[in-house]
Amino acid sequence: MSTSSIIIIIANIVIAVILAVGLTPVFVWWERRISAFMQDRSGPNRCHIGPFRLGGVIQSFADMLKLIFKEDFTPSHIKYKFFFTIAPVIVFMCSFLTFAAIPFADVLVIDGKENIMQAIPNKLGIMWFLAFAGLSVYGIILGGYSSGSKYGLLGSIRASAQVISYEAAMGLAIISMLLSYGSIHLTDIVNAQTGTYFGIVPMWGIFIQPLAAIIFIICAFAETNRAPFDLAEGESELVAGYHTEYSAMRFGLFQVGEYSAMSASSAIIVTLFFGGYQIPWLDTQAIQGNMNYVILAIIILLPIKIFFLTKWMKKNNKAVGSNKSREKETKVLTFIFWALAISIMAILISFLVVGLGTNGVNIATAVIQIGTFLVKFFMMSFVYIWVRWTVLRFRYDQLQMLGWKVLIPLALLNIVITAIFVVVRGS
Repeated sequence: MSTSSIIIIIANIVIAVILAVGLTPVFVWWERRISAFMQDRSGPNRCHIGPFRLGGVIQSFADMLKLIFKEDFTPSHIKYKFFFTIAPVIVFMCSFLTFAAIPFADVLVIDGKENIMQAIPNKLGIMWFLAFAGLSVYGIILGGYSSGSKYGLLGSIRASAQVISYEAAMGLAIISMLLSYGSIHLTDIVNAQTGTYFGIVPMWGIFIQPLAAIIFIICAFAETNRAPFDLAEGESELVAGYHTEYSAMRFGLFQVGEYSAMSASSAIIVTLFFGGYQIPWLDTQAIQGNMNYVILAIIILLPIKIFFLTKWMKKNNKAVGSNKSREKETKVLTFIFWALAISIMAILISFLVVGLGTNGVNIATAVIQIGTFLVKFFMMSFVYIWVRWTVLRFRYDQLQMLGWKVLIPLALLNIVITAIFVVVRGS
């Protein structure tokens, strides 16, 4: 194996680890700030390291450190201590591994050798996601059952009933997508979403299969056990549900697993229905053929974005009374952002002057596509948070009715319509 292939594999693994696990403190902060904005309050903004508050991000890291150093207490009434210990690990690992099959960019060709841009290159594609997404519920069931608590047991029973109801509809929705794309490989599915309808509308999955997209997104929300599908941990009835008896880092693993599941679901939704790493109206060949224009556009847009970002920071970080720490933070961050922007612009200008070569163009294309994927990924993650703080929790009967009486019949109908269309078009 060549050095370039090893570097690419390590880079893919690092990206997957950061997106699936490393962003948890950021997502916690983001959720707090968005919920605070929706409820017309400030949210976390006091915890700091010197002058640095970073808009409240330091609070999330402080909470993470608290969980790490907190005493890991096991109640005396726990009968199945092995299951009690391993349950959060199962949830965490399954949620993390669902991210392994997500393609971050098109196949990267270096010195004539193709490199798949996935953390764990495999031929299972969407089947990999379904397998590990379904397995994660076993950790929830074990955690609730082994805790010896009625609240935990009821939470695990709810989780098992929910996953049975919504995995069926999700699988049926995926069948419609597979009939449309003709492949289970996620890179092939993303590449099939290039091009446009009538020269305007991107050929994304949400326009090809709008009903399947709606069904899959609803089921993905249910798979992550987040509101409005968080009956397994409904605090108004079950205290905290399946993780009532957990504390310290074992409780933390459940929380990290939840955000990992949210990240993986956001990534798979973007991959299946929103073009993945593809830029609208620009496929991989178009980017490679117009690389100089793409670089020039980045050089022009980058300082504009930094200007509005620093302006927003100055507006929202004014001094409070005699405390000037926020202004110090703003000045330091403004300097850092502009220094980074100028450095990136200088590098890009040197690329325009000197040229990139074949390998350089391919690497630059992969970097641009990874950036495109990240933008879509964060937008979908925002939708997850937005829905959580907007929609009320479903009652148990409402949840089951939606799964069995609405989503599954619609998914079956969509399969029939899709199959008829594929057969007619094929003939």
